[in-house]
Amino acid sequence: MRNAEATKERILEAATEEFSSYGIAGARVDRIAKNAGCNKNMIYIYFENKETLFTTVLEKHLMRVYEEISFTPEDLPGYAVKVFDWAMTHPHIVRLMTWYSLEQKVDNITERTSVRDKKLKAIMDAQNNGLIGTTFTPGFLMTAIMALATAWTPTHPFGPSHDPEAVKIPEETREAITKAVRLIASC
Repeated sequence: MRNAEATKERILEAATEEFSSYGIAGARVDRIAKNAGCNKNMIYIYFENKETLFTTVLEKHLMRVYEEISFTPEDLPGYAVKVFDWAMTHPHIVRLMTWYSLEQKVDNITERTSVRDKKLKAIMDAQNNGLIGTTFTPGFLMTAIMALATAWTPTHPFGPSHDPEAVKIPEETREAITKAVRLIASC
């Protein structure tokens, strides 16, 4: 049993690297098996197919994000900075999520939708209680926060991540994100 769990974990680690590098379509089960040090058939025994393996990898990392980044609608600027810091230190997970968004070949991740809906409700409640502004809808606020917080990652096509000078000044970037989200949330 211990060996089976260790093998599964090696497969998930190798699959994370493979999927974040190549996406679902470009990923190769042969490479995942080789990098995990196991037989290709083990992947199919444990995960049935490549799409299920991708979903398992994505859900595992999304759960980690949900656990590591607490959400408080009363402090949207603080939340945005936490997302920024997490995205900057986990670029391979951001790439994985980017591939998921680009390819849309697997079913929608139920937990992701559930967590998003809870955040939107919390923002709406904070707006109704006068804690944050009501100019923007909860959906717009969340989208703006996530766009600002992840714009400096290597996968973002419009962010300054390809400018080495921009990446060297994360404290200034954190401050700018804080100010921008504070302004948006106060409207």
